[in-house]
Amino acid sequence: MPKAQETVLEINLKNIEQNYNYLKSKIKPDTGFMGVVKAYAYGSESLKIAEKLIALGANYLAIAYTNEALVLRDSGIKIPILVLHAQEVSFDKIIEKCLEPNLYSEKVLKSFIVKAEELGQKNYPIHLKFNTGLNRLGFNESEIPKIINILSKTDAVKVTSIFSHLAASEDLSEKEFTENQISKFKNIATQIDAKLDYKPFKHLANTSGILNYPNAHFDMVRSGIGIHGFGNSLAEDPNFKPIATLKTNISQIHYLEANESVGYNMAFTSNKKMKTATLPIGHADGIGRIYGNGKGIVSVRGKLAPIVGNICMDMIMIDISEIDCNEGDEVIIFGEKPTATQFAEGAGTISYELITGISQRVKRIIVDS
Repeated sequence: MPKAQETVLEINLKNIEQNYNYLKSKIKPDTGFMGVVKAYAYGSESLKIAEKLIALGANYLAIAYTNEALVLRDSGIKIPILVLHAQEVSFDKIIEKCLEPNLYSEKVLKSFIVKAEELGQKNYPIHLKFNTGLNRLGFNESEIPKIINILSKTDAVKVTSIFSHLAASEDLSEKEFTENQISKFKNIATQIDAKLDYKPFKHLANTSGILNYPNAHFDMVRSGIGIHGFGNSLAEDPNFKPIATLKTNISQIHYLEANESVGYNMAFTSNKKMKTATLPIGHADGIGRIYGNGKGIVSVRGKLAPIVGNICMDMIMIDISEIDCNEGDEVIIFGEKPTATQFAEGAGTISYELITGISQRVKRIIVDS
C-alpha cells in the first residue's frame, strides 16, 4: 500500500485534457472555448491549469477578480483574460496588465471609460454582461439605448463581447426557464448588433449549457467545473475525470471499548468495540465541520470509512473497524472514489464548495500522466 507522507492535493493534468476534449466534442469546431480558472482554478492551481488549457487550444481564460489575473499575467500568461467581476479600485491594474473587464452596470461602465480616457486608451477591449434571469450582475435589456449612447461618446473602449449566465442549465426540470434565458439573450444580441457598427462575439453557455443546450453555444462557450472533472449530473459525470485527488495518511490507530467517546464535545460514542484512525487534515484544510459524524466518507485501501465525531481544526477521525490497514497508510478524501460530489452530498452541499475550499496550506502536486 502506498505511503502518503503528508496531506497533498494531487492535480492530474492528463485528466484536464480528457475533460477538455470531451467538452470540445460537444461544440462546433469554430466555436471558441473560454477556460474558467477562478478561485485558484476551482481550488487546484491556477497557473498550471491555465498553461495546460492554452496548450490544448483554449481561446480565453476567465477569472473572478483582478488579483487572480495578475498572478497569471505576471507568470507569463499572454492570452486574453476576462475579469468577470471587475471593480473600480482595480481599473488601473486591469489596463496596465491588458486584462479585459466585464462591465455590468452604468456606473461601472462610465467609471471604466473615464479611466481609459485618462490613460489615453483607444478601443480598449471590454465585455458587457446582461442579466437574463440570474439577477446577480448585469445590465437589463431596457438599458441598451443608454449603453449605446454612452459608447457613442467615446473611442476609448470597444465592446469585445456581450454575455450572460445561465441560472439552472444543469436542472432539466427548469428547461423552460433556461430556454427563456436563451431567448432573452438572443434578443439582446440582435439589438446590440443592430446599434453598433461592429459585432461583438457572444457567449452564454457554462459547462451544463455546453452539454444540455447546443442552441446556447453562440460564438464561444465557458467551462469551469467541467474542465475540473464534473458533469453536474449522474448521466454526464462518467464522461469526466476529476483532476484533483485529496490524499492524506493514517497518523494513529485507536482501539475503543464500548461507550468511549471520540473527539471534541463527545459528539460520538461507541456502542461496541471499534477501531478508529486519526488523519492529519481538518477544517483548517477545508474539510469543514459539516462533514463530521458520518456525513463525510473517505477511502482506505479501497474501502469506505465514515468520519466519526466532530471535525477538528487539524485532524479528523474515521471508523476503520472493518478495514485491515496500518498507521502510515494512504487515505483518499476525494478523487475518483469517493468523488468530491459524493463526499459533498453526504453533508448536503456541492462539489464546487468542497473543492474551492481546500486550504492553500495543503501542498499541491502536479502530475501529467
